[in-house]
Amino acid sequence: MFRKLLTFMLLAVLLTACAQRKAQYIIEFDTTKEVSGKKFAIADITPGLPADWDDYNYVVLEFRITTSQRFYIGFTTADGYNELRIMSYTPNAWNKLAIPLKFYRELPGSAVDLAATYNQPRYTGWINLGVGKRNPLHNVDSIGIRMRMPIGNPTFEIRSIALAKDDPGDKYLGEKPVVDEFGQWNLGEWEGKIHSLEQLQNEWKAEDSQPVTTDGFNYSQYGGYKQARVKATGFFRTEKIDGRWWFVDPEGYLFLSVGVDCVHPGGGGMARDVDKREGMFKELPPDSLLYTRYGRGRRMVSFGTWNLYRRYGNDYRKQANNNIINRMTRWGLNTIANWSSGEVMALNRKAFILQLQNIGIDDGLMGLTDIYDKDLNSRIENSVKEFVTPQKDNPWLIGYFIGNEPAWLGQETRLCDMILKGPDRAIKTALESHLKTSGDTPEIRKQFIFSTFDEFIATINRHLKKYDPNHLNMGIRFGNGHLDPAIHKICKEHFDVFSFNCYDLRPNVEMMDKTLEITGLPMIIGEYHFGTVDRGMAQSLWQVDSERERGVAYRYYTEQAYSHPGLIGTGYFQWCDQDLTGRGDGENYNCGFVDVTDRPYPHQVEALKTTAKRLYDVHAGKTEPFNTPPQRACGHGDIPNSW
Repeated sequence: MFRKLLTFMLLAVLLTACAQRKAQYIIEFDTTKEVSGKKFAIADITPGLPADWDDYNYVVLEFRITTSQRFYIGFTTADGYNELRIMSYTPNAWNKLAIPLKFYRELPGSAVDLAATYNQPRYTGWINLGVGKRNPLHNVDSIGIRMRMPIGNPTFEIRSIALAKDDPGDKYLGEKPVVDEFGQWNLGEWEGKIHSLEQLQNEWKAEDSQPVTTDGFNYSQYGGYKQARVKATGFFRTEKIDGRWWFVDPEGYLFLSVGVDCVHPGGGGMARDVDKREGMFKELPPDSLLYTRYGRGRRMVSFGTWNLYRRYGNDYRKQANNNIINRMTRWGLNTIANWSSGEVMALNRKAFILQLQNIGIDDGLMGLTDIYDKDLNSRIENSVKEFVTPQKDNPWLIGYFIGNEPAWLGQETRLCDMILKGPDRAIKTALESHLKTSGDTPEIRKQFIFSTFDEFIATINRHLKKYDPNHLNMGIRFGNGHLDPAIHKICKEHFDVFSFNCYDLRPNVEMMDKTLEITGLPMIIGEYHFGTVDRGMAQSLWQVDSERERGVAYRYYTEQAYSHPGLIGTGYFQWCDQDLTGRGDGENYNCGFVDVTDRPYPHQVEALKTTAKRLYDVHAGKTEPFNTPPQRACGHGDIPNSW
C-alpha cells in the first residue's frame, strides 16, 4: 500500500512539474494593454545552448501561436535587446521556423523598394526587418516575445530553441491542413466562412442579381462628377478651382481618382513552393488546370483562380474581368490603380494608371539609377517610347507612375558606402570624383544622391513628354510624404502630380500642407489599407479589431484625406486579400475588398459606397468628412520598450 502511495505521489509530482514546465513557456497576451509579452531564459527552454552565436547562421524555434497577428521575437544580448517582427502562416498549430541570424546582426541589404528591402519570406511564416537593433549576438541569455494591441487575448507557446549553421528549413508540425480546398484558413472559424461549394454558388448568384449602376454617384462616362464641368481636352488633366485641386476627365467633368491597387481576377489565393510545405494544404487545384511551374521545378497554384473556374467554367477570365468592372461600378470605384491586370485595363471601361517599366531603376542602388552610364539615356528613351506609344491616344489612361517607394531616402550616406565598396561602374566613378572635389561629409554625399535623382527624373520626364504629351506624369509613389524639402523642390520641376503611399490612421495634414506649399502640385495617395486577423492572415500595416472596423477605418481615412484641398486621388491597397501562405516577399495581409473565394467583404463594400457618394461634397468643402475613427487601431512601427 505504501509503495503504491509513494508511486502515486511521485507521479503527481512529475505531472505537476511537467505542467509547470509547459506553462512556464506560454504567454497569454493581454488585450487590455498596448504592449503585452514575456521573456524566458534560454537555458530553461534549451539547456546547454551556447551564449555566443558567432558560429551559427540560424536560430530555429518550435512554437504555436493562436493568432495570425504579428508579434516580435527578440534576444537580450551583451549590446541590448534586438528584435524582429514575425508573422505565422500556421496560427493554431505547431510549426518550426528557422530565422536567419543575419537579420539580427546586419542592416537590410540593397533592394529596389521598401517591401523588397524589409520583407523576408519563409515557408511557415515571414519576417519583417523594420525594427530593432543590429549587433553581434554575444552573451545571448533570454528570448522575448511581445505583441502590440493584441486582439482577442491570443496565446504563444514555445517548446524548443536550437542553433544551426546551415538552413534546416521550416516545417509544419500540425495534424490538420492549414489551407482548405477553397484557399481559406482551415484552422479557425468565422462568420460567413465557406464550407461547401453549394453555399459558395448561392452567394455568387445573389451577387450577380444586383443591379449595375452609377446613379448614386452621379458619375460621367469616365467617372467624373456630372454636377461640375469645365474645359474638356479629351484627356485627363489637373486644374485648381477656387483654391482646390481636381482632376478633370476627358469630357471636362471634375474628377477624383477613387481607386484600388492590384485589380486582378483570381487574386489572393496563390500558394508557392507547395512541395516544400508538406501537410499545409487539404487539397490542391487540379494539376492539368492550374499548376504553374517556375524556377527549377518549383510549383505554385492559385486557389483564387480555381474558385473563378468553379464560378464560371472555362470562360472564367473573361467573365471574371467583366465582374470586376461591374463591382467597381456598383461600389463607386472609378480608377484601376497601380499593379493591376492589363486585361482589365484594356477593357477601357474604367480610368486607369500605369507604372513605367524597364527605366533603369536598380535594386543594387536601393531604387536609384546609374544615370552616369553613357548608354542609359538611350535605353530609357527606347523603353519609354515602347511603353507609352500604344497608350498615347487612350482617353481612359490618367497617367504614369515612375516608381514605387525608393529605399534610399534617408539612407544617402549608407548608399554612398555601398557604391564605393561595390563593383566598378559609372556612378562609382562619378561619386569618387565628387567627393574628391567637394570633400566627404554626410551633407555632400546627400547632395550627390539628390543630384543623381534629379537628373534621373528629369530624363524620364523629358522622354515621357516627347512620346506621350497627352497623359500626366504622376511621379514616384514615395514611401511617405515626410521628405527633405530639397526632394519636394526637385519633384516640383518634373512631376504633374505628387504621389506618396501613406499607411496611417489618416494622412498627416501638416505634411500635406507642407508638400502642397513647396511643390505647388496636387497629390495622390498610392497605397493605404486596414486589416484584421479573423481569417488567418496578418492584419495589414494598420490593424483594427474586426471586419466591421475595417469599414469604419476606410471611411475615416478616405474622407479625411479628400477634405484636403490638394488631395485628388487615392489607391486602396488592394483589390483582393493577399495570399494566405504569402506572396513572393512573404506578405499575407487581410487587406482586400474581396476574399479568396471571390466574395466581397460586406462592411468594406458598404463603406466604399457610402463614402464615394460623399466625396465630391467633402472635397469641395460643402460637407464635413466622416469623423469617427476605428477603435484600438494601430500601425506597424516600433513599439514602446516594455521590458
